[in-house]
Amino acid sequence: MRSDEGRRFGWLNHERRVFVLSLAAGAPAVILALVLLRLGDYSAKVTWTLGTLVVGCWFIVSLVIRERVVRPLQTLSNMLAALREGDFSLRARSSLSDDALALALLEVNSLGNTLQAQRLGAMEATALLRTVMAEIDAAIFAFDAANQLRLANRAGERLLGVPVERLLGRTAGALGLEPFLSGDSPRVHDLVFPGRSGRWEVRRTTFRQDGRSHTLVVISDLSKTLREEELLAWQRLVRVLSHEINNSLTPIKSIAGSLLSLVNRAPRPPDADDDLRGGLGIIGTRSESLSRFMSSYALLARLPAPKPGPVDVGIWARRAAGLETRVPVQVSTGPSLIIQADGDQLDQLLINLVRNAADASLETGGAVSLSWTRQDGHVDVEVADEGPGLATTANLFVPFYTTKPSGTGIGLVLCRQIAEAHGGVLSLENRGDRRGCVARLRLPVGFREMVG
Repeated sequence: MRSDEGRRFGWLNHERRVFVLSLAAGAPAVILALVLLRLGDYSAKVTWTLGTLVVGCWFIVSLVIRERVVRPLQTLSNMLAALREGDFSLRARSSLSDDALALALLEVNSLGNTLQAQRLGAMEATALLRTVMAEIDAAIFAFDAANQLRLANRAGERLLGVPVERLLGRTAGALGLEPFLSGDSPRVHDLVFPGRSGRWEVRRTTFRQDGRSHTLVVISDLSKTLREEELLAWQRLVRVLSHEINNSLTPIKSIAGSLLSLVNRAPRPPDADDDLRGGLGIIGTRSESLSRFMSSYALLARLPAPKPGPVDVGIWARRAAGLETRVPVQVSTGPSLIIQADGDQLDQLLINLVRNAADASLETGGAVSLSWTRQDGHVDVEVADEGPGLATTANLFVPFYTTKPSGTGIGLVLCRQIAEAHGGVLSLENRGDRRGCVARLRLPVGFREMVG
């Protein structure tokens, strides 16, 4: 019904309705004036002149009313159209400040200022994002729901060896990136791209733009980082090996030279045999020490993958504690628990921890305590001593670093390697209740050997 009326009176728009209403408002007074002029004792000339003047004023006032009503609406319409098109430079002015029209214009001006500030902020944020994406080393690609490329940074352009203008709009399959849109994230691959080859980490996430889902793929080159870490590892290893080998070879060389001069001396002194036996003994001791060091390094480098099987935690803890006889080891009874792990490797781990705790407690005449608890699918094992505690934790897990005169510096490193191979965590810290150190080992109850 309303649409029919709109079509029927479509010619009567808002401007015409305002004009008609203003005419209707003044019509009674105009008609009354014309009637009075017609009935009055006036000449025809006066009657027509005054009548024309009244009617003319009536039309002029109606036109003025229409303009005063319509013009501000046109101004508002033009400003809203400008805001819709992104032009925030227009502003409306009103001579009055407290009427309804002035308040409406003021609100539109405020809306323009707000939108202008938001647009400026969005432009600055977009510029910052583009700058960050352009400077970042990782290759970034954004695909829409149809797997078509919508965004790529300069690193992605270099990776594919194609200008970004020729990349946009192409599908992931055509770019060779389709396998990265599914599967695990993150994951590491050895890949060959037109621009570069090496080992890469691929990460994937989703985001929404304009109400549509997009996929963001980030490809990071790990080769340079791995090479740098490998170089640092080799440098550390060479320094340690050089230090240990020199510590053994320097006295061996010195003693060998002394013994050679003793043998060549004529006549030989009466205690030459004793000196020879002593020097050869020192050479044998240093050689044995160097052999132990190299064997320890070989053990650390050739640790086999764990072979999981059932391990009773109580039996395991009591067995490791029973092998330590120098100091008392108190085993606190924990929950009855069987975990899946490599029993031989766990024995080696816990025996090392108990032995280290006993070595520390020997210095102060203290004891060692061993306990375990179960926490949310994990078993937590604690080995606490009453020794002097840790002076620093910076070098605890550095290979070949030791503070013991006869230590090799691989015990804790080997323990942590075994723990991490089982999906666990090993940490050491000073005790909070008394002097001493506590080693905390967390292992998953249902460990399974990882393949690949």
